[in-house]
Amino acid sequence: MTAPPRRLVYSSGAGRICPGCGWPRSDCKCSKNLAPPDEAVPETFTVRLRVESRGPGKQVTRLDGLPRNGAYLEELCRNLKRACGTGGTVGEDSIELQGDQRERLRELLASKGLRVKG
Repeated sequence: MTAPPRRLVYSSGAGRICPGCGWPRSDCKCSKNLAPPDEAVPETFTVRLRVESRGPGKQVTRLDGLPRNGAYLEELCRNLKRACGTGGTVGEDSIELQGDQRERLRELLASKGLRVKG
């Protein structure tokens, strides 16, 4: 039996190679790696808050229902992290903050004119 053909994963000249199209990651031609365009931020929208467990004794407050606009999410996350005094990260259309921050976030988001559920 012969071994299956090997696929190039890394090249010293090009770096990481995309498994879909075979081009270097920086020049990938796949539609999978194309970032969707940022959508406009509506004047008002509803943010859903929930707390998730991330291991024993670790909680994360997740904000869902946000517009898919990278620049807006980065700025909002930075402001919320500073106001809550905690760490966090931005997802595609969500923000995660460390700890149970729901009470503080309700006040902060309402002061920005956003509706909050959860």
